Amino acid sequence: MRWLFLILVPFLLAACVERQNDGVIDVVFIGDSEDPFENGLRLSQTAQHIRASTRQGLVSMAVGGEIVPAIAERWIVTDDGVSYIFRVREFDLRDGSRLTAQSVHQALEANIAALEGTSMGLDLAKVRDIRAMTGRVIEIRLKSPMPGFLRLLAQPEMGLQLAQTSTGPMRFTREEDAAVLDALPPEVRGLPQQADWADEVLQVRLVAQDAEQAVDGFNNGSFELVLGGTVADLPLADTGALTRGTVRLDSAMGLFGLDIVRPTGFLGQTENREALALALDREALIQPFNIAGWIPTTRLVAPGLPGDRGLVTERWDDLELEERRAAASARVSRWLTANPSEARASENRGENGTSLPLSVYLPEGPGSDILFAGLRNQYSTIGVNLTRAREPEQADLRLRDRIARFGGSRWFLNQFHCDLSERQCSQDVDFLVQLAVETSDPAEAASYLEEAETALTATNPFIPIGAPIRWSMVRADVDAFSENPWNVHPLFPLTRAPI
Repeated sequence: MRWLFLILVPFLLAACVERQNDGVIDVVFIGDSEDPFENGLRLSQTAQHIRASTRQGLVSMAVGGEIVPAIAERWIVTDDGVSYIFRVREFDLRDGSRLTAQSVHQALEANIAALEGTSMGLDLAKVRDIRAMTGRVIEIRLKSPMPGFLRLLAQPEMGLQLAQTSTGPMRFTREEDAAVLDALPPEVRGLPQQADWADEVLQVRLVAQDAEQAVDGFNNGSFELVLGGTVADLPLADTGALTRGTVRLDSAMGLFGLDIVRPTGFLGQTENREALALALDREALIQPFNIAGWIPTTRLVAPGLPGDRGLVTERWDDLELEERRAAASARVSRWLTANPSEARASENRGENGTSLPLSVYLPEGPGSDILFAGLRNQYSTIGVNLTRAREPEQADLRLRDRIARFGGSRWFLNQFHCDLSERQCSQDVDFLVQLAVETSDPAEAASYLEEAETALTATNPFIPIGAPIRWSMVRADVDAFSENPWNVHPLFPLTRAPI
């Protein structure tokens, strides 16, 4: 077979050269074909990346997730951590008007107002006021220090719409099912004019397809980059030795676990919801995916965040798995004895031949099939007969798989705020989080947030499994890509345009 490989090499190299010289980087996101063209606040990951490419905020995220200048060319943070002062770039907008701090101020205020009632609106609760100080200087004052504030400003939803035009660094056009993105010239982005800047600049052509189509397209050379992979479709990326090294995993931060969406019956009691969390062997659930370095957790807030004082620890560290499952099984048995009408005949159950029926909703995909098999097997050990719901609204449990917007415990706690979900919240917890927002003492804020996490955990609205799983497929000649905890992979650097 080696002779066949040697014959094929020149053709493969020729194909690579042709791909490099066509002036286009073809990118596919895993999703629905209409995802690139969404508008509004609640955007798919595909649409978020396009929004970030065509509508800059004060700052943005680079290839590795670092915070870099965008509309603001530089900034300072005062020693008390509550004042952020930005100097915006000096350039004309596409309608001919001049960019000013006042127009940026108005756009920021409009964005924050539009985000009210969303989880990101809660994240922005620390903003006290925004002031245009001079023609090019703008100040954002916070109620109390927030180390992750710049990352929040870099989110796509904080991109600025000025003078009814997008702020770049790219312009977007639609060609059938493709979003075509072109880099704007440097002078349009507030940078010095550069002669012949476009000679080596590439165009980005982006589509969204289902996972199987996306992987097949990558393997046959149609795409240089596949983005948006989750645990649901991860097995499709395992395409053998010829693609080894092309699959890249982000060490993502966020929430990955099961929501209690029907807190009634068995799930109406806190200790019963805890039984489902007790029973899980989290590492065994993810072991079939063969992911090195994946972090399991029993906490609602990701462990090891900046400012984590170590006072809130993993749950049940003093119990072996067998002991945890024995405790969980006893709770299921007590419930079945007290509520025989909820029992179901089952071969998976021991003494009395009955089990507790529960259902879970997972997105379609071979990875979800593997995850469901693991959950079903593990829950059968405590007397739960887990089935798979076809629709989210039919399920008792539902997979939550979401990437954090910034590295702070408040993001995690805000996901369970009563303004977002009355079924999975505590007003007492929301009050503690608000106290953390208002206080100017970092130690006091940390204490409130620790207390809030402990109180929310005690209600067991969510069964944590571990860190979210995100994957991409990247061709070797694509150098503007880097894994990062935010699962952000900017499109503008793919163009190789001067920054």
